[in-house]
Amino acid sequence: MKSVLRYKAKLTPVFKLVLSGQSPAIFALGHLLQHLCYFSGAAMQPQNERVPIKYNDLLNEFTTYCYTRDLPRAMNVLNSLQTHKIWVDAVTYSELIKCCLASGAVEQGKRVHQHVFSSGYEPKTFLVNTLINMYVKFNMLDEAKALFDRMPERNVVSWTTMIAAYSSAKMNNKALEFLIFMLRDGVTPNMFTYSSILRACDDLSNLRQLHCSIVKVGLDDGDEALALFIRMKRAGFSADQSTLTSVLRACTSLALLEVGRQVHVHILKFQRDLILNNALLDMYCKCGSFEDADKIFTQMVEKDVISWSTMIIGYAQNGFSRKALELFNDMKVSGIRPNYITVLGVLFACSHAGLVEDGQYYFHSMKKLFGVDPGREHYGCMVDLLGRSGKLDEAVKLIHEMECEPDAVTWRTLLGACRVHRNMDLAEYAAKQIIKLDPSDAGTYILLSHIYAHTQKWEDVVDLRTSMKKRGVKKEPGCSWKVNKHIHAFIMGDNSHPQIEEINKELNQIIWRLKEVGYVPDTNFVLQDIEGEQMEDSLLYHSEKIAVAFGVMSLSREKTIRIRKNLRICGDCHLFANLLAQIERRSIVIRDPIRKYWFHALSAHLAFALAAMSFEVGNHLPETPLKKFDACPGQELCATALNGPDSDLGAILEIVNLEAKLVISVKEGIDDSTSS
Repeated sequence: MKSVLRYKAKLTPVFKLVLSGQSPAIFALGHLLQHLCYFSGAAMQPQNERVPIKYNDLLNEFTTYCYTRDLPRAMNVLNSLQTHKIWVDAVTYSELIKCCLASGAVEQGKRVHQHVFSSGYEPKTFLVNTLINMYVKFNMLDEAKALFDRMPERNVVSWTTMIAAYSSAKMNNKALEFLIFMLRDGVTPNMFTYSSILRACDDLSNLRQLHCSIVKVGLDDGDEALALFIRMKRAGFSADQSTLTSVLRACTSLALLEVGRQVHVHILKFQRDLILNNALLDMYCKCGSFEDADKIFTQMVEKDVISWSTMIIGYAQNGFSRKALELFNDMKVSGIRPNYITVLGVLFACSHAGLVEDGQYYFHSMKKLFGVDPGREHYGCMVDLLGRSGKLDEAVKLIHEMECEPDAVTWRTLLGACRVHRNMDLAEYAAKQIIKLDPSDAGTYILLSHIYAHTQKWEDVVDLRTSMKKRGVKKEPGCSWKVNKHIHAFIMGDNSHPQIEEINKELNQIIWRLKEVGYVPDTNFVLQDIEGEQMEDSLLYHSEKIAVAFGVMSLSREKTIRIRKNLRICGDCHLFANLLAQIERRSIVIRDPIRKYWFHALSAHLAFALAAMSFEVGNHLPETPLKKFDACPGQELCATALNGPDSDLGAILEIVNLEAKLVISVKEGIDDSTSS
């Protein structure tokens, strides 16, 4: 009972702070709860010793001074506590340490350290971690390391604090070494550990190993990261740069632009470092907000190869290949040496712009110009470039000339090109190579099924499906997310969404309006042996169409509808979104695993004339009813005018002139592996 009375007396100053308004209520209440949590196990002095009643005032004063950040008086009372061999709880000491940090009081911080370890007192792990963090903030890594080595028990916070310290000090090898020791000690890293260690990763092999480790422990879940961040903020804890970097990566993975902007507001409170700026760039690029990305990039005082590469890849993946190549030239002028990833972005830009000669030049000269040896990813981009332009024989030859063994991804790229150009023999050859390397790869069966379906070989489609069942291979269902401030997931045939009836009704109305202006579902993307209206109906409820319909009914017209797709978008859904953007005067952004597609409203007559052309030419399909071309001169204009954030009137007029010369019908799709 006496211990309860003593603790009640100790908490009195905290209650007074709440009632007086001298401290923010949430802040004080948070610490009040922390004290109550510690009550069950907190010792205010060595066990079996009683605190005389006359010392209650001393304890009350110390607690008050710590929470009101009165450092001189708190230190005076600390001396008295030391004399009488009295110790308070870890949370109160942590408040005193925060006070020392805020005042830059190194000597006083050391004095607190001496006190909590005096006379054989053993502080809790929480308090030792706070002291280690104090030394790190004071740039006293030797003292932090010495205290860390002294700990009888280290938890994930202990290890993460040291790893973050070495990473921030550019002691990369030391940070990686501590991660290894941490794993050997049986402590599982958390999202903050990996966020810190990623800063120390300057080698691609280390980066790949870390990524595998992150996936293995399940820390690539953006939802959980954001939920943890929200809980942390509500508990009154401030976020540091490593934490904010992790949260930005979560926003990036989920394409949550609005949430990312809110995190950006928190970042403004910090002196942004290069890594945090790069994380912001990556988030805005992958969420499609190039105005924000360009603004940050322009304002950055310091830019490294990651900054430039992020922007180059961002432009390339969003259909701005020319802009990506212009930025690459600016990068070379700035004196920054391109790396493995930079060259990959350049080849990606060449591939999606149909720039065969430029792509071949950079590929064959990358070793000489930039000292970068071609890797599997570079070969994959070249196979994609040659495949898109119809040079399938050259693509196969390049695969056989690879210095490294081609993987399933490389062969899958060739298979996708064979599907576009309907080269059945080569497609079957590529598919067999993939199945040898990855027998459980459902995408291979689906792509081959596309090819058989397009040539009306329904028996072969059935045989493939049967083979999949025998081998236990299951196709990943197409899933689309409507992402703005909240995430709504949609799967074809799934009626679990609480508003699914209203969504289906809205989708039917949209399709009816589109058909009134001439929309006809492209049944080339149907993989079942069905006829007539059944073929059209199977296309109408693809997951991305459902997600777009939900966006139309839930967002005002001026808001951009943002959709995330786990598999490649099919050509019919591409045409659907493009036409809908025109008749609804809306902006729609759909992001699949490969790239992002922009759909913006144009004038009605231009929209209808160019909708098919945007898809056909923008994906460099080589066959038209009139002529064969390797790289249509209007393809980049189409991407800019129809799928980019800025509509260029001059570019549009050039496309109209081009459209008068070429008769193009939407008969082919992009090299996707899904139809749902």
